[in-house]
Amino acid sequence: MIRYDVTDAVATVTLDRPDAMNSLTSEVKAALLEAVRRAAGDPEVRAVLLTGSGRAFCAGQDLREHAANLEAGRGLANTVREQYNPIVELITTMDKPVVAAVNGVAAGAGAALAFACDLRVASDKAKFAMAFTGIGLAPDSGASWTLRRLVGQGRAAELLLLGEPVDAARALELGLVSRVVPADDLPKAAQELAVRLAQGPTLAYAATKRALAHAATHSLSETLRVEADLQDECVATRDHQDATKSFLAKERPVFHGR
Repeated sequence: MIRYDVTDAVATVTLDRPDAMNSLTSEVKAALLEAVRRAAGDPEVRAVLLTGSGRAFCAGQDLREHAANLEAGRGLANTVREQYNPIVELITTMDKPVVAAVNGVAAGAGAALAFACDLRVASDKAKFAMAFTGIGLAPDSGASWTLRRLVGQGRAAELLLLGEPVDAARALELGLVSRVVPADDLPKAAQELAVRLAQGPTLAYAATKRALAHAATHSLSETLRVEADLQDECVATRDHQDATKSFLAKERPVFHGR
């Protein structure tokens, strides 16, 4: 259901239910949460790559399981609070950059997982659909938060209310993805980007993620104070000190994530 591999300091987490378009059962979500926690806590991992196998990135909630829960009177079975929310919060707050390689359909919570990542590389065959209202539900998995930050209030409302599919070219135009590549080139392009991040200043990346998250909900004055605090933390790192020396020596810096 979930494949986990570490190469070149990149933890690749692959949703592996291709026959079900990598839709999310309770079991899959539990395994995904475990994998994301593992990547976040591993000091040898400096970047994370999230992708899907087969023709889909992730079709969202497995509706067969959901229908069974409704039939049994369990409703959502508390999956939003106990599974989706922790996964999304960990992706957005971990002190490592997370890249989504969107290889195909990303719908509902599947799209929200991609939006929670720091960067998104999409296949030219990728499609996004905020499918929540289509089955009479509100957005979850942080979609109302991440979408608004990516495309603004008006576009977020349009995508969430109408639920119309967005192809890769339109996703790039809207800012939903960072770049679009031919389908055959996606694995290599996404891996190269993740490795580039893994070789970078990990602590500075973590500080950047914290700065962006803080700035989204605070005033300029508060943000300036937080930026100053984060700079105080970064200036004491080995990476900053070594990179400064390398710059003065006209050499390419080598970052160690410390």
